[in-house]
Amino acid sequence: MTEAKKLFVKTYGCQMNVYDSERMAEALGAQGYEQVDTPEAADMILLNTCHIREKAAEKLYSDLGRLKPLHEEKPDLKIGVAGCVAQAEGEEIMRRMPIVDLVVGPQTYHRLPKMMEALDRGERALDTDFPEEDKFAHLPKDRRAKRGPTAFLTVQEGCDKFCSFCVVPYTRGAEVSRPAERLLREARELVERGVREITLLGQNVNGYHGLGADGAEWGLARLVRALAEVEGLERIRYTTSHPNDMEDDLIAAHGDCDKLMPYLHLPVQSGSDRILKAMNRKHTAESYIRLIERIRAARPDLVLSGDFIVGFPGETEADFQATLDLVAEVGYGSAYSFKYSARPGTPAAERAPVDPAEADDRLQRLQAVLTEQQRATQAGMVGRRVRVLFEKQGREPGQIGGKSEYLHAVHVDGPDRLIGEIAAVEIVEARPNSLLGRLVS
Repeated sequence: MTEAKKLFVKTYGCQMNVYDSERMAEALGAQGYEQVDTPEAADMILLNTCHIREKAAEKLYSDLGRLKPLHEEKPDLKIGVAGCVAQAEGEEIMRRMPIVDLVVGPQTYHRLPKMMEALDRGERALDTDFPEEDKFAHLPKDRRAKRGPTAFLTVQEGCDKFCSFCVVPYTRGAEVSRPAERLLREARELVERGVREITLLGQNVNGYHGLGADGAEWGLARLVRALAEVEGLERIRYTTSHPNDMEDDLIAAHGDCDKLMPYLHLPVQSGSDRILKAMNRKHTAESYIRLIERIRAARPDLVLSGDFIVGFPGETEADFQATLDLVAEVGYGSAYSFKYSARPGTPAAERAPVDPAEADDRLQRLQAVLTEQQRATQAGMVGRRVRVLFEKQGREPGQIGGKSEYLHAVHVDGPDRLIGEIAAVEIVEARPNSLLGRLVS
């Protein structure tokens, strides 16, 4: 038998990239590769990139530069670049970095086995198409290796919203939803491998409109309810959503589907209608607030998360104050906030930026408010009983950790045999980024 080739995968950015990295590793596994933990041990290195954050391309080129000495030591080492930066800058990556053998976009990684044949012939391979075929239908179907208790499942890709700051429609393409029957089959396979909780992924996941098992078009709520019937699947989550696609049946599912967890990530980006219009968000601050009221009426204990951009071109102090006002009215259990950074090729990139110092100041002020709300939410959990899905050992001896229904990290003193199980826990202490609890017999 020939010795297995070694693969190292580095994943940047979003949860969908984590899922994509898993599937690419499986595709290469069919070619005789097994994963290793360090680039030094690898015969092939795959960098799965993200284009959402600032200086994404520069980060990639910096990492590739650091791999040059390793490539000189191991001339047969293969290096590949995947993901959204690969999609946006495929030929430029090949031109600037001769050490890169393979560039593959997020919609074509099912073609990796064919691309590997080119590498074996001593050729370089580039594929950043938007093919019509379903990549998932061409990936290896035997996914039987043991898994941890949580997993991601991509149900939808691409976005048709064209927010003026966002590159996703250009790097991931138009919205495409996977057929429900394939998703149900993949979910059952994940459960057979030890998964208890699945997070449904999509660039605009609540815009899901896949072919249902009955031949009709299903929305996300219908898919969630079907997944809830999968025996052994205990928890369902989904991310990331758009307020305009939060339909009545999905709101209702938060109230009557026990397996749908009481946590929702629903980005608003700004509290200023003027800035929301400039962002091409197609909702107002008022419509967002009223939507949150309806969701909380369906699930009063829901913990809400959001995204915010400050310093968007044209943002005034009054616009920023409107964001602070919205945050105060809504109340967030957690949130992600960023200073605007231009993405080449997006409409907003053509507008004059806000003074960087002013943008920094606004970000610090917003984050102070969001941190206060997060800590108040966590402090409010003290004395409550939650159900924790334990995922791993804790940092301290004899400790195990997992997530509550509300996606809070919870640590308790407990036996390793509970990893992979759900148990009742009483919260006894709130820390800045986690909760301490004790097992309830």
